[in-house]
Amino acid sequence: MRLTVFFILATIVATCNADCHILQEGKIYLLRPRSGAASWHLTLKTNNLQNREIVPMSCEKYIGHYMLDKQYQHDYELVADATTKYAKGLKFIGNSKDIWIFDVAKIVLTNIPYYAWSNVLGKALPSNKTSFNEWIAEGKLPAVPEAFHLYKTLLRLRFKIVYLTRIQEEYREARIANLKAVGYRTWDKLILREDADIGGESIDEDIDEY
Repeated sequence: MRLTVFFILATIVATCNADCHILQEGKIYLLRPRSGAASWHLTLKTNNLQNREIVPMSCEKYIGHYMLDKQYQHDYELVADATTKYAKGLKFIGNSKDIWIFDVAKIVLTNIPYYAWSNVLGKALPSNKTSFNEWIAEGKLPAVPEAFHLYKTLLRLRFKIVYLTRIQEEYREARIANLKAVGYRTWDKLILREDADIGGESIDEDIDEY
């Protein structure tokens, strides 16, 4: 069985963001931001940073601008385009065992509207489980356009789609309704966190999208 895992905004994106942000929209940026925010961001996206519960105060403006400005979208476009080309170039087994795994929080849906709330706005605040869970329960997360185009391509290529999310099992119906509302209506499996997993080491979905 071939498992193709698409984790968008991982090492390639983080590295590109660090290297390609010097010139953007006619602006000149520091090669080395004094805050070290670009380095923190790179370490986060390569999964080398443990026990992160808040964005460091020195990185607050950097992360806020990244999430709400055009760079975040540009990163998605670059990786989605490269991934689409990769998928089209694969040699398929042809026995219905070609599976593509989507990380919901990083790829399929986005929490940007949540970050844009006046009481969040990319600030260096402790993770608020209550408000974030309420946001998830509403089921109003918008789709990421570039990821949706990739999803449609994968269906045409006859991949089986599997969704992976760190949201707890109790939010399954809300997540399903959210996925269907934004156009994701076909998948083979949706994997959520079981109650037994809550006590173990985990990465919170409300910070891991950075």
